[in-house]
Amino acid sequence: VQLQASGGGLVQAGGSLRLSCAASGRTFSSYNMGWFRQAPGKEREFVSGISWGGLSTFYSDSVKGRFTISRDNAKNTVYLQMNSLKPEDTAVYYCAADPSRYLGRSSPSAYDYWGQGTLVTVSS
Repeated sequence: VQLQASGGGLVQAGGSLRLSCAASGRTFSSYNMGWFRQAPGKEREFVSGISWGGLSTFYSDSVKGRFTISRDNAKNTVYLQMNSLKPEDTAVYYCAADPSRYLGRSSPSAYDYWGQGTLVTVSS
């Protein structure tokens, strides 16, 4: 599966953005999906995950209550709605696909396919 993330940009603190990740291929609905982010000089970290059917969602503590992950399997797309953004949310955001049966995996090594990343910059 090929992934393409979009929707990043510059936003003021307290604002919102919605990221999208479009997937190619007919097997998108069989993948658990995740969003990760990487700030300059830091390791890539898990942000959120969603099960293949969309029934289970997972969030890091740092974004819980502010971000919402969702997916539309008919459109081969996963979304990340980001509200109440903070300067510390500034990072390149990546979507990724996990073909395993395990839900909510937070290690980047668990994901086989990655999008190219989209930059989110939150100004104070």
